Amino acid sequence: MKADFRPIILAGGSGTRFWPRSRKARAKQVLALDGERTMIQRTMDRLAPLAQPEDFWVITNDLLSGTICGQLEEVPEEQVVCEPAARNTAPAAGLGAFLLERLAPDAVLGMFPADHVISDEPAFIATIEKAIELAGAGENMVVLGIKPTRAETGYGYIETGEATGEGVLRVRRFTEKPNQERAEEFVAAGNYHWNSGIFIWSAKTLANAVREHLPEMAPLLEQIAAAHGTPEFSKVFAELYPKCENISVDYAILEPRSAKGEQRSNLFCIPASFGWNDLGSWAALYEHQHDLRANTDEHGNVTECTGRVALDARGNYVFSPKKLVAMVGVSDLVVVETDDALLITTRNHSQEVGKVVKELIESGRKDLV
Repeated sequence: MKADFRPIILAGGSGTRFWPRSRKARAKQVLALDGERTMIQRTMDRLAPLAQPEDFWVITNDLLSGTICGQLEEVPEEQVVCEPAARNTAPAAGLGAFLLERLAPDAVLGMFPADHVISDEPAFIATIEKAIELAGAGENMVVLGIKPTRAETGYGYIETGEATGEGVLRVRRFTEKPNQERAEEFVAAGNYHWNSGIFIWSAKTLANAVREHLPEMAPLLEQIAAAHGTPEFSKVFAELYPKCENISVDYAILEPRSAKGEQRSNLFCIPASFGWNDLGSWAALYEHQHDLRANTDEHGNVTECTGRVALDARGNYVFSPKKLVAMVGVSDLVVVETDDALLITTRNHSQEVGKVVKELIESGRKDLV
């Protein structure tokens, strides 16, 4: 029998590393960074073969909810849940579990960040179908692991153990972002995968895991879920959710679960190769568009502008949609222009753009964030 699958899209982030295009009220998940459809629209599009629109849930915030409801008109408005405070992925995932446990405890939930890009969508669907089948077969937790193509320090890693079936490996442990030396060791070892941040589990499995590993948070989330659909929901949500710990699902649930040992943890990894990119920075967007040869010239310059002149210029990313851009003797730059701001950095430093937002807030320029 086909599993009852309910996708939950996590869309509460502010996307600070994509400043100045990304702002609190129009964060990267509601922007069209690499096409006409926005990131969250594309997330729902690729999951559409697996679930009906009324089966989707979105967890976001008040600043983005109106935009998201407008972009995902098919999703019931009451299933676009607005966090009253940012509390990372563990409370968001846990709330999704408790909400669905009340409606359909045997349903299989998929947790999907709203800002990933996938180039091979048929392979993606096949992988998710395998994960749904495994998660529905018991109290199993499934994470999609991406085969590393380089010693990346910006991703978490999954160490895998024995195979339990075709294309399914047991999880030994999760490791957060390593330094360069450790990342190189992981890639050389051959049994490490990038943590995609995509998790599949049944509603009751995740709800019970929250009760086990987050005993102080679980009652708060259960009370919030119980109030959903009632006139008291907003008040209960606003009162209790900020009391939840600010912690990721990796740290809160998966790491302590993996400590039980790979034979007892019920943690599984499905290695996947479907052209995954989490678009975590301007450099990642450059790499994605460069790989697709989108807006790219013969010298590796990726430009979104009305025209370009490139003289002895290589490997630059420029976004200036209303102007012609001329590049002379420059390499590996990131230049992003909006109506009220101009970002100039290098691809190597694009992970640090979020520090600009912090500086703007501290200096009282909240109008620019």
